[in-house]
Amino acid sequence: MLELDFWFFAIAAPAVVFAGISKAGFGSGASFASASILALVLDPGLALGVILPLLMLMDVSALKPYWGKWDWVVSGRMILGALPGVALGALLFVRTDADVFRVLIGAISIAFVIWQVGRARGWIRLAQAALPAWVGVLTGAVAGFTSFVSHAGGPPAAVYLLSLNPTKTGYQANTVLIFTAINVFKFVPYAFLGMFTLHTFTANLALAPFALLGAWMGVRAHHLVPERAFFALTYVLLLLTGTKLIWDGLT
Repeated sequence: MLELDFWFFAIAAPAVVFAGISKAGFGSGASFASASILALVLDPGLALGVILPLLMLMDVSALKPYWGKWDWVVSGRMILGALPGVALGALLFVRTDADVFRVLIGAISIAFVIWQVGRARGWIRLAQAALPAWVGVLTGAVAGFTSFVSHAGGPPAAVYLLSLNPTKTGYQANTVLIFTAINVFKFVPYAFLGMFTLHTFTANLALAPFALLGAWMGVRAHHLVPERAFFALTYVLLLLTGTKLIWDGLT
């Protein structure tokens, strides 16, 4: 049961704004923090169902500012790879319970922080030369899977996209297009799995203004706010929520 009370909005509204800023301004890498935060107080499937329509609204809002700045070939091969990844995520969801997803979302949250910090400090080095096209399809599949189970497709997508040495805006434009497509792919299996209800629809209507506000702020922050400051807050949030989710799932 989803209670749209004060505490729900106190947690959900800032999380949705934060997701919009990340999705529209910083390559969507941290937008899944909203699902991790909501999974602290909701069944993981319900949390994913609440967030997906809001992410799609953010996608639509972010398409216009970056329109035509993406690479159709690069984005297309990753979108093609995402289809089997989404299908695998749906299959896993059918066969597992909520605690497994709490642990999985928590583990992905912590792994995201380790990956980002490791990359920033040089512990993890991405390819200096552009990775071959088949790697784009493979990382698209991984992005489709992790996006389905936790809305966390950003890191695997970044492995391939960053190897191509894109501009900051080109990278952002590609991620907007890729995850717009992936979220459309996810919508139908989410619906068949019962992750959308009248309560989630009501929550979506109430949270839609916060999604639009976050996307608007993200487009502007893309050129104004240092990535380091934004992601520092992201890392703290994800470490705390990831640890709590794993604890809840195992106890």
